[in-house]
Amino acid sequence: MLIVKKFGGSSVANKERIFNVANRCIEEYRKGNKVVVVLSAMGDTTDDMIAMANDINPDAPKREMDMLLACGEQTSVSLMAMAMASLGVPAISLNAFQVSMHTTSKYSNARFKRIDTERISHELESGRIVIVTGFQGINKYDDITTLGRGGSDTTAVALAAALRADACEIYTDVEGVYTADPRVVPNAKKIKEITYDEMLELATLGAKVLHNRSVELAKKYGVQLVVRSSLNKAEGTVVKEVTKVESMLVSGVAVDKNAARIALIGLRNEPGIAFKVFDVLAKKNINVDVILQSIGRDDTKDISFTVDEDQAKEAVSVLKENQERLTIQKIIEEENVAKLSIVGAGMQSNAGVAAKMFEALYDVGVNIRMIATSEIRITVLINLEDVDLATKAVHDKFIED
Repeated sequence: MLIVKKFGGSSVANKERIFNVANRCIEEYRKGNKVVVVLSAMGDTTDDMIAMANDINPDAPKREMDMLLACGEQTSVSLMAMAMASLGVPAISLNAFQVSMHTTSKYSNARFKRIDTERISHELESGRIVIVTGFQGINKYDDITTLGRGGSDTTAVALAAALRADACEIYTDVEGVYTADPRVVPNAKKIKEITYDEMLELATLGAKVLHNRSVELAKKYGVQLVVRSSLNKAEGTVVKEVTKVESMLVSGVAVDKNAARIALIGLRNEPGIAFKVFDVLAKKNINVDVILQSIGRDDTKDISFTVDEDQAKEAVSVLKENQERLTIQKIIEEENVAKLSIVGAGMQSNAGVAAKMFEALYDVGVNIRMIATSEIRITVLINLEDVDLATKAVHDKFIED
């Protein structure tokens, strides 16, 4: 068997944990399996490097940020190879350039185009464990690119697809996918199985356990994922196309605190205005989520929408540059907001789910700012200060003890 194992930053945060990961991979290797290991940067390394960069230049070029941040994964893989060598097992560390992991040229948020597998295949055939840097690639200029926070998950799934691996295992500091963040909701339950679609919604809406693009890739190429803990050997959560268990009404509650609300006041009430607004944002690769348009009055209308908090500054800037052309009278930005979502395949065939969610929020006095829905999810925008209380209330309303 060929197995791809990905370990997050907390799993390799110190010497003890590095050797723990090394021993788990060696155990698999000694069963006769071929093992590819994908690693994130150690502990808080990435955050520390971002802080250093901000101290030097708060508006640093994204290309240079990618050059800096890629150092974290290179440290992890080289130390892991050293640890395995000290345990008497042949291993080799490879970065994105050595593997040739080709991406688009969008610095800080690149996407994979293709992966050359010859070098990895050669090293596996030579009897080595191959340890690959997560989170990074190279573009057509041979510059280092990064895939966005959590991108090591995407690296692992992309490698599993390219190598036609028999398994792809994502190791983290929790035992799988839970119905809510256990740190906020103590009675959250581990999910045994979940569909790609449900997991994609949860990941996109703020669940930190998997990177959303990794789930997209897994679904596209049929890579079955298992999410489990690196700290024990408990069974994890299987992410796949169809689950054996009957779909729960709500599989999970997700929270995204990295949200900002932008309100555009007094736009001309005519065809094409909404297109022009969101086209301007799309050209800057600014992702928009929840959208609310008011009923027109006095030949004007208002449009509100959410963006990632780290894109809010750029969004407001580009809108101000085009304010006159877009007929915007006033732009308001709010950052103390959060998105709370429920996700579940069972919602498609059950009426009254939205009312039940809104009742839970009403019971604890939480006001809803905006609402968005799809077939398997409902998202509300609420005040950031209310999010933990709201999460517990909604979880208790839907998830049975």
